[in-house]
Amino acid sequence: MSAFLAVAAGFPTVLFTSALVVVVAFWLLVAVGAAESHGFDAHAHLHASALKFGAVPVTVPFSLLMAFAWFLSLSATVLLDPLMPSDLVRGLTRFAILLAAPLLAWRLTRLVIRPLHRLFPDERGPSRLDFVGLTCTIRTGRVDAGFGQAEVAAADGSTAVVQVRQHGGDALGSGSTGLLYAYDESGEFFWVAPYDTALDPRRSP
Repeated sequence: MSAFLAVAAGFPTVLFTSALVVVVAFWLLVAVGAAESHGFDAHAHLHASALKFGAVPVTVPFSLLMAFAWFLSLSATVLLDPLMPSDLVRGLTRFAILLAAPLLAWRLTRLVIRPLHRLFPDERGPSRLDFVGLTCTIRTGRVDAGFGQAEVAAADGSTAVVQVRQHGGDALGSGSTGLLYAYDESGEFFWVAPYDTALDPRRSP
């Protein structure tokens, strides 16, 4: 037992031991309701994509990655240390383990989570183009070809203030309703036109 603890607390395994302790503490907090894995996933999904973990919540592959890296480092150190003829060779071997363990752990993690991809299909993220075709409420005193802002409600109920522009001289002032009919990607604004809510076919007579 003492030899196991010595390896776990020694270089290079101690680096992965520290990370594994953080992972275990995180999942314990999740289990007791003191933390939410979804909140962490929302801020780290880009890193998961960079590591090619797909749409699986990042907390899952990261936890597996740390567990595999720790186990591989521990096992390799225990197996190879007694075979090393000198302290210098032992030190170089441990440094090689430090580099190799995360790489092998990454491959193992990808292999393990591959069956989980079907449970977490990739979803298209929200886009400004989703606002095209929606009505909005003008929030500035005027809207012309170079100025204007409006508030629009998304399908999920959230609201956003967007830049709007219009052709012609139709009156669009604060509080009036407009229709977002196109989006200009280069200028990052929406083209808007006056909209009469009384003509909306979805309104009850």
